[in-house]
Amino acid sequence: MPFMKGSGAIRRTLNYLRGGRIHFKDNVQIVTLNYNVPSKTSKGISEFVYWHLSQLQFTHPYVQIVTFKNMTPTPFITLYFDNGERMLVDCDSRGKDEIIEHLQRIAGRNTDKSQRYDDGKTYTKNLIGYGCSRYCICEVPGHVPCPGWVPLPKEMRGKHKYQKKDVEEAQ
Repeated sequence: MPFMKGSGAIRRTLNYLRGGRIHFKDNVQIVTLNYNVPSKTSKGISEFVYWHLSQLQFTHPYVQIVTFKNMTPTPFITLYFDNGERMLVDCDSRGKDEIIEHLQRIAGRNTDKSQRYDDGKTYTKNLIGYGCSRYCICEVPGHVPCPGWVPLPKEMRGKHKYQKKDVEEAQ
């Protein structure tokens, strides 16, 4: 499979994205990651970005995550909360596992509570296609019905639009 080839192909699998260890509290709104790429002190946070940023984005779709590269002398993470407060996390000379544990301890949910939230998720409730709640987009209210069941208006047909004649009378 060409999907599994390439550098870091494991990071593109759905099981890997769902397996993130950090589950932020509901009041976290923005997360900024500041680090330098060629620096030894930023090695832990750059590995954190490589391995765990996609998991954070997948598990927290409503949290804005921003990375700033080569703009600061020391690496740090800033968490912005919904009440206007912010928290700085120093990541100078820390490994990626230390950063994960520290973020989970200061801004994460309890593990039993996060499992309760994850059990309520259904990933196919809004998808369309075979085996999902809706087979076709025409079943969604407000969309154009299938042309096989209800004829489209003349202005939406290509023959009428480009040939400038009434196709219905010819048939």
